[in-house]
Amino acid sequence: MNILFRMGIGFLIGCIASLIFGHWFIPMLRRLKAGQSIREEGPQSHLSKAGTPTIGGIMFLAALPVGLLLAKNFNYQTAILCISLYGYALVGFIDDYIKVINKRNLGFRAWQKLLAQIAISILVIFMISSSESLSTGILLPGTDRLLHLGILLIPFVVFVVVGTVNSVNLTDGLDGLSSSVTIVVMLFFALVSYKMDRNEVALFCVILAGALIGFYHYNKYPAQVFMGDTGSLALGGAVVAVAFLLNLPLILPLAGGIYFIETLSVILQVASFKLRGKRIFLMSPIHHHFEQKGHTEKQIVRMFVIVEIILCAISYWILF
Repeated sequence: MNILFRMGIGFLIGCIASLIFGHWFIPMLRRLKAGQSIREEGPQSHLSKAGTPTIGGIMFLAALPVGLLLAKNFNYQTAILCISLYGYALVGFIDDYIKVINKRNLGFRAWQKLLAQIAISILVIFMISSSESLSTGILLPGTDRLLHLGILLIPFVVFVVVGTVNSVNLTDGLDGLSSSVTIVVMLFFALVSYKMDRNEVALFCVILAGALIGFYHYNKYPAQVFMGDTGSLALGGAVVAVAFLLNLPLILPLAGGIYFIETLSVILQVASFKLRGKRIFLMSPIHHHFEQKGHTEKQIVRMFVIVEIILCAISYWILF
């Protein structure tokens, strides 16, 4: 079966499956009273969202294997991607579960979440390094040169994986923001994978993108469901695992630029306040700054998606 045909079929199946799951899963979350708790220190306009069903990431997480199965895309590389995706999803689910049960906006303790994330990152790089057909080299964007880090590979992987996963998590602060930005990133990596003849990775990316489009139907403003940490940590795990499988973690700060802009805004805000006693932004992450400036959630999401498309286009140009 032609790979482009399989990619198209996988994309449609992922989208349709996610739409179908959402049709019955969201009412179930309402019956279970699995509502989101809203931080009081956040934008006041978000307080009205309290009680909106969360843990909705399960919708696209359930749709993905349906697409993988029907597109006949089960192999070692897909296994690595799924372990990263569902490993981080499990961490997020436990975090969400604690929040829902305790009716508060605090789940895992920070050190517990960090240890779990480090363990998964080490497992992923171990699986990649254990395969004779896969390389742990780091491709320098715009060149054919692979950089081999040797013993420094593990701390590098842990830093990049944990940083990326939490950056995607920070982006999940507006209705439809993280899902729409990640659709663009996954489609970018699908194109890159196809260009590099990594068809298994390309299939995974387009199926997940399709599942996210189905989820976005319910997650766009005004959101009927939030993905929760279950979804946002899972997406971070998928993005960074794809990047390492393609030997392209160095392209992440540009291709996943919105994630890193969000994280940088938090770092700068905290550093500025501690060093100067002044804030740079009205509120961080930066999407809240734009909210405080009077922009609507729809406007901010649209603007961020356009910026992400431009960043991915530049990344593709650099690579090819």
